[in-house]
This record gives sequence, C-alpha cells and structure tokens, in this order.
Amino acid sequence: MYKRIRELREDHDLTQKQIGEMLNMSQTGYNQYEIGKNDIPTKILIKLADFYNTSIDYLLERTDILEPYKSNKK
Repeated sequence: MYKRIRELREDHDLTQKQIGEMLNMSQTGYNQYEIGKNDIPTKILIKLADFYNTSIDYLLERTDILEPYKSNKK
C-alpha cells in the first residue's frame, strides 16, 4: 500500500476523483495505486511529487523528509 499518497491527498482535502482527474485517469485507476493493487508508474510518481511539492523518495517512504530535493541544475 502507498499510504503516503493517501495521507497527502487527505491532508489537502482532495478526493480520489480529483487526483484522478489531475492525472488524467479514473478514480478507480487511482484507487488501485493507493491500495497497492497496482504499482505506480514513474511518470505518475513524478506528477504526484510535483503536485504535492515533495520527493518521490518521500512518496515511497524512503525518507521522512517532506521537502523536495534541491536541484543542482542551472
């Protein structure tokens, strides 16, 4: 289960339908990610991390630091 994407969605007072629409997918499709039935594709992880202003590592529980990484790009 991807509990962080559910927690972030709920913390932002959003529904699965709203997030699904933002990702151009159905509520049912998005729900499959939250319950861990389907793995989340990389492009969806990137969109979610950008939307919530966090890192993919945070979404995948590889870190507890909510802030996104700083880019070294110039």
